[in-house]
Order: sequence, then structure tokens, then C-alpha cells
Amino acid sequence: MSYIEEKYTKKIYEILENLVSTEEDIKELLSEKNIKNSVKIAKLCASCNKEINLILKKYYPEVKSLDSKLEIKSRMKFYYDLIDKLTDFVRNVDEFRRLDEKYFDSLIEFIENKADLIKEKYRNISTNELTAFYDKKSRENLERILEQNLAQREHQFFTMGPLEEEIKKIGRIAGADDVLIFSRERFHVKDMKLIEEPNSLIQYSIYSMDEDKLKKIGHEIRTFLISKGYEALILLVELIDLDMDREGLVGNVLTNAELLTDF
Repeated sequence: MSYIEEKYTKKIYEILENLVSTEEDIKELLSEKNIKNSVKIAKLCASCNKEINLILKKYYPEVKSLDSKLEIKSRMKFYYDLIDKLTDFVRNVDEFRRLDEKYFDSLIEFIENKADLIKEKYRNISTNELTAFYDKKSRENLERILEQNLAQREHQFFTMGPLEEEIKKIGRIAGADDVLIFSRERFHVKDMKLIEEPNSLIQYSIYSMDEDKLKKIGHEIRTFLISKGYEALILLVELIDLDMDREGLVGNVLTNAELLTDF
């Protein structure tokens, strides 16, 4: 094991161990069965998501040991599902303003069953994924599928991390024809103080002049980012020329979330 791999593997395990206290804090808030705690839970969920994204983007690619990959991947899959469940929880609170106690109990039970889920569910899934990835024939098939999707301009769902993938899915479900993410170095906003530490710009476009549709897309993306504990601001709508016969609209959401970018 190289120095970098050893260092990064150790760092991953440190982050995963630190997330245990975050789980306990979330479980304690859920045990109170009070929807007023949704804001605190959203912030803890956002913090958890940020740490998992850090592992995925910076440290995990350097891990070569299959045993370590299997252990890390299995534990990360638990957090992917936990983040999804907590995101749904925050959305349901916003929509219904009242939840059955059984909903809180189901989330608490999921956290308490973490060890069994990792051992019996996520490890099996991760084993199959890693086996498929490192099997030569399966690897060739996977590369062929990736090439096909790249040609169809759908590669973001294969290359983005969980947060970026969710943003793009939400934008497309809301009606966007294209959703792109830019780093702060690739966009210019006249007054950067509009938002604290602007790190990313999410640009969404539609091949029509339906301003209401565009506003809905921006609202959905902004609501999602806020539910994750980030700041988000919808910027001015712009007109774009698609070709000689068509026009469209493009909107932008500025956020302090550090996202994997397309450009």
C-alpha cells in the first residue's frame, strides 16, 4: 500500500467514525418526534452529505485495496440511504406539517439497524458491484454502456456524486431540458456578496418561452438545496438562442454548496 493510499484510507475511516456522533444526534432529535426539529435534522443531514461527498471525490479514488474498498463502500451505502430518507423526511415536514409517530420510529429503527444493514445488505450489494467492475468481461460491457450514455448526453448520472445527481434529477423532473453545474471560477456574478461563499452555479434551461415552467425548476432546486442546509439564490432569467428557429430560457441558482462540476 502506497503512502497516499494508506493516508487517505485512514482519513476515510476517521470521517466515517466521526459520523457516528452525527447519527446519534439525528436519532436523539427524531426520538422527540417533533417536526420543529426538521431544521436541525436538515443541517446534520447536509453535514453528513458533505463528508460523504468529500470521501467520494477526494479520498476513495486513491484506495486500491479491494478489502478496504468493500468495507468503505458498504458503509457509504448506508449513509447514501440515510441521507435519502432524511431528505424525504424534511420534504414531508415542509409539505404536510404533521407526521405520524411511526414515521419517526422507522427512521430511528433504520439508524439502530446500521450494523446489520451493512453486514447483510450493503456488503452484498458492494461485493457484486466490485466483482462486476473488476471482472474483465463485465468491465468491457460497462465501458460499452458508458460510451452509449455519453453519446446520449446522459453521462452526468454516471459521473456525478449523490448531491449533484439529485440536483440534476430534480431539475429534469421539474421540466428542465438541460442542467449544468459550473465552478465559481467559471461564472461571474456582479455582486458576489449576494450569498456567503458562493462555490457553484447550477444552470438550467428549457427549449421554450414558458417563464412559469422555468421559475418552477429554479424553485425546486433551491428548495432542495435549502433542505440540505445550503444557501441558494435564484438569479435573473436570460433568453438564449438555440438555433435559427427556436429560442429558450435559462435560469441560474447560486449556492455555497461545493459541487462536482461539468466545466
